[in-house]
Amino acid sequence: MPTAKVHSAKRPLALVTGASAGIGESLAHCFAAGGHDLLLVARNADKLRALARTLQDQHQILAAALPADLTQPQAVAGLLAGLRRRRRLPDVLVNCAGVLQQQAFAGMAPAAHQAIIDLNITALTSLLAHLLPGMLERGSGRILNVASIAAFQPIPMLATYAASKAYVLSLTESLSEELRGSGVTVTALCPGITATHMLSAAAAANQQLGRLPAFMVGRADAVARQGFEACMRGDVICVPGAINRAATLVSRSAPKWLLRRVGGMLARTAL
Repeated sequence: MPTAKVHSAKRPLALVTGASAGIGESLAHCFAAGGHDLLLVARNADKLRALARTLQDQHQILAAALPADLTQPQAVAGLLAGLRRRRRLPDVLVNCAGVLQQQAFAGMAPAAHQAIIDLNITALTSLLAHLLPGMLERGSGRILNVASIAAFQPIPMLATYAASKAYVLSLTESLSEELRGSGVTVTALCPGITATHMLSAAAAANQQLGRLPAFMVGRADAVARQGFEACMRGDVICVPGAINRAATLVSRSAPKWLLRRVGGMLARTAL
């Protein structure tokens, strides 16, 4: 376990959820390279501790693992209690923890839908509600919410996941206006298909995903770098990749009925 002293007064402190793998792990590297101390949150304690040691060795910052299953009702309260014991709240909140399941809505168990909502929506909102007031009191802070290009249109076979990411995007855009001039910024990172464990798990359930052309699949480190830079600039929305940006522009201008039909056609073809 890293040293109990998890921050330096000379360095900003970033809390990153979903930090044990994928985009979250890459974001942790970006913030460490940018001179931030780190609080790393995810379920896998061993991976978090190994990452904390790596970040400390590579970037000469301080990092601590805070294992937590954010789908559990008391997880956020426990995490916040740990932060209070350290007597310092984060300067940056990165909400990256998320879960995806690709399947027809009626084919998923109710508990699977609830797990998506609990992590992608409830935990994210709770962390924001608890940590944003302190940032406003200080007059400074940055928030990075990881959404998805799925937030921009309905996606059959990913209905609950896409709806959860639409919530994240809408909340981020609303807060960006509420927080204007406060010294606190909020950014939504909306990646497309990215080479992560989440994609591997989805591809195991649907072989069509494994046949996607390479140019359509982003790298987690490249996505994280663009998200980090957008967060530091205070951009409201970051969509990595030219193809993804074109797709979001079309989705915001095309009629809703057309988006539904096209999404349904593609989902039926893929499955």
